[in-house]
Amino acid sequence: MLEQRIEKHFIDSADLKYQAALALSKPIAQATQAILASVTSGGKVLACGNGGSAADAQHFAAEFVGRYERERPELGAIALTTDSSILTAIANDYDFNVIFSKQVRALGVAGDVLLAISTSGNSGNIIAAIEAAHARDMIVVALTGKGGGKIGALLRETDVHICVPHDRTARIQEVHLLTLHCICDGVDAQLLGDQENV
Repeated sequence: MLEQRIEKHFIDSADLKYQAALALSKPIAQATQAILASVTSGGKVLACGNGGSAADAQHFAAEFVGRYERERPELGAIALTTDSSILTAIANDYDFNVIFSKQVRALGVAGDVLLAISTSGNSGNIIAAIEAAHARDMIVVALTGKGGGKIGALLRETDVHICVPHDRTARIQEVHLLTLHCICDGVDAQLLGDQENV
């Protein structure tokens, strides 16, 4: 019984990834190009999310600053989810909904990219961060699911929306992680040339 349940998770995840590949390949390519243009012009990526999405933001920043699969020069990325003193000070002194937007206003400049991750598309602090990024003339790459929520309506034509066509949080997060790996691989391929996976 438990083994069948586990197998179903694998099958459902694989099915969604297969179905989403065609729908998401274009916006993922657009996100890759936007991020590449930023970091090769001296810009950086500011990444944020809550819960599992916070972990994804940190995962992305680690692979950008360190490396993904190949050696390359360091690329600028900061996870806005990692400094407990900043997060708790802002949440305590102001409001939890501004924990990311205040950091965007402090660190973001025109030409930077905000990587905004929200499975529901309705996270208040992510919405505030997007508004702050727009005020700084930053491009937003939004990873959502569940139809995109309020974030979908907030994005500009110059932004990129990668909306996983699913309603279950776990499945959306699994595709978000694959999406971030695709972006890292795409940036590396553009910088270093295509290479078959080893």
